[in-house]
Amino acid sequence: MTIRLLSSIPRKTLRWLPNSKGMVSLATTTFRDFTSSSEDFILSHPSTVDGPNPSRGRVVCITSGKGGVGKTTSAASFAMGLAKRGHKTCVVDFDIGLRNLDIHLGCERRVIFDLVNVLLDECTLPQALIKDKREPNLRMLAASQTRDKECLTVEGVERVLSDLADSFEYVVLDSPAGIESGARHAMYFADDAIIVTNPELSSCRDADKMVGFINSSSRRAELGDVQEVTQTLLITRYDPLRAEAEESLSIADMNEFLCLPVVGVIPESKDVLTCTNLGTPIITLDDNDAAGAYSDMVDRYLGEEKELRFTTPEPVSFFKKMFGGS
Repeated sequence: MTIRLLSSIPRKTLRWLPNSKGMVSLATTTFRDFTSSSEDFILSHPSTVDGPNPSRGRVVCITSGKGGVGKTTSAASFAMGLAKRGHKTCVVDFDIGLRNLDIHLGCERRVIFDLVNVLLDECTLPQALIKDKREPNLRMLAASQTRDKECLTVEGVERVLSDLADSFEYVVLDSPAGIESGARHAMYFADDAIIVTNPELSSCRDADKMVGFINSSSRRAELGDVQEVTQTLLITRYDPLRAEAEESLSIADMNEFLCLPVVGVIPESKDVLTCTNLGTPIITLDDNDAAGAYSDMVDRYLGEEKELRFTTPEPVSFFKKMFGGS
C-alpha cells in the first residue's frame, strides 16, 4: 500500500467521512489553483489591499484554538468599535449550527436569512445583512442555526467575502473554535488574524496551533509572493492579581509562548455576561475597564500607539489593608 504524505497533497482540505461499513475514509476538496492569472480571483489578490490605496476592504478573522475564550464577545465589540470610528463594517458569524453573534448584538429576532441562504442562492446578500440598531455603519451576517457546516465551500465563501469587501472597509469574521470547516474557511481568506486566548496553558497551546495553520494554510501562505497574514494576540479575562501570584500565565509568558504582538488585554469583568444577556457589546459601556480595553484594542489595530492598561494590580488602600473588604 502506498502512503502519501499530507505535504504532498497540494491545496486540499482534508475531512473524514463515515462509510457504509462504519469505518472512515479520507475525502479531499481541492482548492482553486491560485497560481494562475489574477483574473481567476473572485476576492481580489491580497496585494490590492496591502498598499496605501486599497481597492477593497480588509478581511479580519477573530479566531482561537480553544472554545469559550471570548471570540464572539471580542468580534462584536471590535466590529462595533470600528463602526463607531466611522468605518463601514460587516461582521460575519461562521459558526454554522451554533450561532451566537446575533445574541451579542441584540438582533436575534431580526434574522430572516443567513450566510448559508446566501451561499445556496436562496436570497441575495443585501437581504441577509442586518443593520445594527445603534450604529449605522455596522451590519451583521448571521450563521445558519439548522444547516450543516458542509454547506461551506471555498468558492462560495470567496464570492460572499468578495461582495462584502467591495461594500465595506472591514469584514470581521467570527470564527468557531478549533480547526473544523467553519474555522478553516474563516481563516483562509484573512488579511489579518486576531488570535484570542485566555491566560492559561491549554488556551495558549491551542492558539499556537491556529498560528501554525494560518502561517501554512491561508491563501496568502499559498500564494507565497505577498505579505503574510498579519497576526496579533488578544488576551481576554486577564486578572493581574492572579498573574502576579503565578496562578495564571502573565502577559510576558504568553508573549514568549506565542511570539505575537499584543493588540489588547481585556480584564476579567462580570459585565461581559450582563452585556451578552442584554444584547449590547461591552465596548458601548461608559466608565468600564473592559470597554476601555476593547476601545484601546481597536485603536491599536488601526495603527494608534497606546500603552496597555489594566495589566497591573490596583494599589490596595490603607483602610482595605486594615479592615479588609472588597
